[in-house]
Amino acid sequence: QVQLVESGGGLVQAGGSLRLSCAASGRTFRNYAMAWFRQAPGKEREFVAAINWSGSNTYYADSKKGRFTISRDSAKNMVFLQMNSLKPEDTAVYYCAADNYGSGSSSEKPYDYWGQGTQVIVSS
Repeated sequence: QVQLVESGGGLVQAGGSLRLSCAASGRTFRNYAMAWFRQAPGKEREFVAAINWSGSNTYYADSKKGRFTISRDSAKNMVFLQMNSLKPEDTAVYYCAADNYGSGSSSEKPYDYWGQGTQVIVSS
């Protein structure tokens, strides 16, 4: 069982940066692939980025490459999403998700555990 708690969201101006954090409980955190998804108002939830269990491989949605960076600190049971050059269209609730022994899928289906989300608002 893994519990995920996101933090770091807030209001930022376009062009600014935010770093989201996801704290995970559970001794087997290092076995989990982790991902960030987001859901904007009136839209379906979409994949943002993922990282495999070892941190050796990362995956990004095409539109996020170069602006977003996912990383993890398995010793501290944490995963991060550094977001730079933010745009108003990045406004969404951002969710952290965990997939046991996963490789870092962009699909929601493999992810067994989800956080409650953290709100990001980017003003123009």
